[in-house]
Amino acid sequence: MDHQAEANRTDLMTITRFVLNEQSKFPESRGDFTILISHIVLGCKFVCSSVNKAGLAKLLGLAGDTNIQGEEQKKLDVISNEVFVKALISSGRTCLLVSEENEDAIIVPPSQRGKYIVVFDPLDGSSNIDCGVSIGTIFGIYMVKDTNNVTIQDALQPGSKLVAAGYCMYGSSCTFVLSTGYGVNGFTLDPSLGEFILTHPNIKVPKKGKIYSVNEGNAKNWDEPTSKYVANCKFPQDGSSPKSLRYIGRYMILNLL
Repeated sequence: MDHQAEANRTDLMTITRFVLNEQSKFPESRGDFTILISHIVLGCKFVCSSVNKAGLAKLLGLAGDTNIQGEEQKKLDVISNEVFVKALISSGRTCLLVSEENEDAIIVPPSQRGKYIVVFDPLDGSSNIDCGVSIGTIFGIYMVKDTNNVTIQDALQPGSKLVAAGYCMYGSSCTFVLSTGYGVNGFTLDPSLGEFILTHPNIKVPKKGKIYSVNEGNAKNWDEPTSKYVANCKFPQDGSSPKSLRYIGRYMILNLL
């Protein structure tokens, strides 16, 4: 590696540095959010490693149980859930955890309690694990009003109250996308560094695109405007070319809208 390439490499914006820079914009911040994000990132790295070696480590297949949604749990579902629950509690910055894999919310013991609520799906799309399709972790972060009196009701807040939200997608590369209410930024895991590097700053959804993403299996439940929109994507009335369907791209599309 030449000197210029090495210089560029060491000047890369890691997710930790990025969050710290954002934190500096708020003088009242004590660093709690930064610590929480670092633990979420650590969980994503662990899950990424598990996903990549799932076949070799015999982690594919069913775990023999179902989650609260009635879906059959994969072995990686269970492992991923355990990883994130432990990572979030050990951060010392959470008070309530709501996971798709748990029937009941987890109230963090007072000695390890912080001011943040985290709602998450540890491994969304896990039904695609066995066929090598991209899967991901989805999370949202809220704040609790009273850390001494935490109940499940504290998690039932509207999306407008989110402190942050994001996802990590495990595919041909591992991508972590985060929004704290001031734009959306994407980071890609560099395996040689073990760090997420800012690769997609200030992501925007284009005003117009050539691809639409939808689960056709739910078509019978769509309202009329949705049905008309999808029909127009397939059979445009203005003479333009029809849009392409890419349902596998649902992670980025749904989470950026």
